[in-house]
Parts: sequence; structure tokens; C-alpha cells
Amino acid sequence: MKTYDVFISEDALIDLYKGKDFYNRQEQGVGDYFWDCLTSDFESLTIYAGVHKTVSGFHKMYAKRFPYTIYYTIAESKALVAAVLPMRRNPDWISEQLKTRH
Repeated sequence: MKTYDVFISEDALIDLYKGKDFYNRQEQGVGDYFWDCLTSDFESLTIYAGVHKTVSGFHKMYAKRFPYTIYYTIAESKALVAAVLPMRRNPDWISEQLKTRH
């Protein structure tokens, strides 16, 4: 079984912090849960990277517990998370974000 090293880009890390802040504003502590859940999703990429469909040049994986999508690319045995975006945003906004992440 092939495994992948997972790397998170600076932009994706900023996306994570924004998501964490958003959920902490809803109720204290939910942002930490968001962070933990997304971290778990990233860890699953070590095994499942590459099985997700591609959109705009990125593999697209849905987060398990929150309405977020993880966009990543693969190079050799590395999965690079380029964006972690909320699914409830305008699709045009999401497309614009992805254009800047290549």
C-alpha cells in the first residue's frame, strides 16, 4: 500500500485559522473541535490521497464533520493541501480562491 506525506500550505493554514475563529465565535470550544476534525481528515490523506475527484486541477475531499472542502495536489509521494474552504460560500468565490492557490 502506497502512503503519502501530507503537507499543508501557508494559505491552507490561514484557511484553518479562519474556520477555527468562525466556529469559536459561534460557541467557545467548537473551533478547537473543528481544528481536530480537519487535522484528522488531513491524516487520512496519508492513505487515501489521490482517490478523490479533481476539480480545477485539485483533488477535492469533503471534510467529515464540517461543511468544508479540502483541495490538494499530489506530486510523487506527497500530498499538498492548498486550500480548506467552506462549502457554503458562493461558488464563484471558491473558484477565485482556487485560482490563486496553484
